Amino acid sequence: MKTDDIEAFVAVLRSGSLNAAAQTLGLTQPAITRRLQSLEQDLGVELLDRHTKPLKPTRLGQEVYGHCRAILREMDALRERVAGDTPPSGLLRLGVPQTLGDALLLEAVKDIRTRYPELRTQVATGWGSVLVSRIEHGELDGALVLFPANKVFPDGIEAQALGAMPLQVVCARAQAPAKPKRLADLQTQGWVLNPDGCGFRASLQRTLAEQGQALRINLETYGTELQLGLVADGQGLGLVPAPLLALSAHRERLAVIPLKDFKPEIQLWLVHPRFLGPLQEVVEGFGRAASQLLAAS
Repeated sequence: MKTDDIEAFVAVLRSGSLNAAAQTLGLTQPAITRRLQSLEQDLGVELLDRHTKPLKPTRLGQEVYGHCRAILREMDALRERVAGDTPPSGLLRLGVPQTLGDALLLEAVKDIRTRYPELRTQVATGWGSVLVSRIEHGELDGALVLFPANKVFPDGIEAQALGAMPLQVVCARAQAPAKPKRLADLQTQGWVLNPDGCGFRASLQRTLAEQGQALRINLETYGTELQLGLVADGQGLGLVPAPLLALSAHRERLAVIPLKDFKPEIQLWLVHPRFLGPLQEVVEGFGRAASQLLAAS
């Protein structure tokens, strides 16, 4: 199996056509076709559905594509490593959860820029499951994700637990109850939460269902700080990791409601591909910086 054949296959899928791939690699279209055929012959499978435009991979071809991208990244890392003991450079692709984006990005990215001025940082936000999938497909170099402490990650992904965070139910300070409550006692107030897909919301919904209650949503919106502002204005209850509440500009107008039957906790994880080359130290440093920022709040 030749690296040139792998490179051609990846270029075709990235661009969606043989002509565009040929222009990218400085080759002719027949040369690209020969390389694709060579790779398919070596693997003994069809990688492309040639009846579609733009070209699309077969089911197995999509899986092979992810492996090929990882191979090319490792080849680039190897070339960079043997070229000399130089600081990491190029593109660094990171992911952070929707919930933590506002709190972490500014300081963590600033730290990377200070330590590694030759790196360009690209940041994506999303739910944890989406970010893990993007790691699997070679689309991210590292990500912070929020999952339970017993989370099992896919093969090929390294996961490091950075610390547990309790989730707190909050309300406007003027609406704070005088004594601890049960979750069902709060149902009339409704909730200000992330849209469906959020693990916090799912945990709350499961607990309510076990108690024979339905989740009542007043407002759903992205952004922890926006949610806390709405809660502080009396629009409903919020559910937030304790460190983010401590960092919020609205914290003086909010109160934590102590609950007898709902004490959830979430784990912050750093995830990345098993082999990262020179970017390993950068991604691990990003995880440490994020953990320290949250611990200091």
